[in-house]
Amino acid sequence: MAGKLKTSRKVSDAAASLSALAHEGRLQIFRLLVRAGEAGMPAGEISRKMEMLPNTLSANLNILGGAGLITSRRDGRSIIYAVEYKRVQELLAYLMEDCCGGRSEICAPLASIVNRCC
Repeated sequence: MAGKLKTSRKVSDAAASLSALAHEGRLQIFRLLVRAGEAGMPAGEISRKMEMLPNTLSANLNILGGAGLITSRRDGRSIIYAVEYKRVQELLAYLMEDCCGGRSEICAPLASIVNRCC
C-alpha cells in the first residue's frame, strides 16, 4: 500500500507542476527564470521583461510557487524569484522514469539536449 501512496503522490506532484506550466504566460515566466539561473530575478524586472501588470505577474508567480516550481526570497526591498531546480529535476525524472521501454536510442536525443544546454 505504501508504494501505491508514493506513486499517487508522484502523479499528483507532476500533475500540479504541469498544470502550472500549462499557461502561456506562466511558461514564459518560468523559462525567463530558468535563463536567470540560481541567482533568480527581482519581481520588478520580471514584470518589465514580460510586459506584464504587477497583479497578473503576482498571480502567475503564486501559481508557479504553489506548484513548487519556483521559490522567492527577500533581498532588501525586492523579492527575488528563482527556479526550484530540485523540483524540476524530480519532475523530469518522473516523466522519463520508464522511458522508451528500454530502447535507449529513443531517449538519446533528449540526453544530447540536456548536455547541450548545461
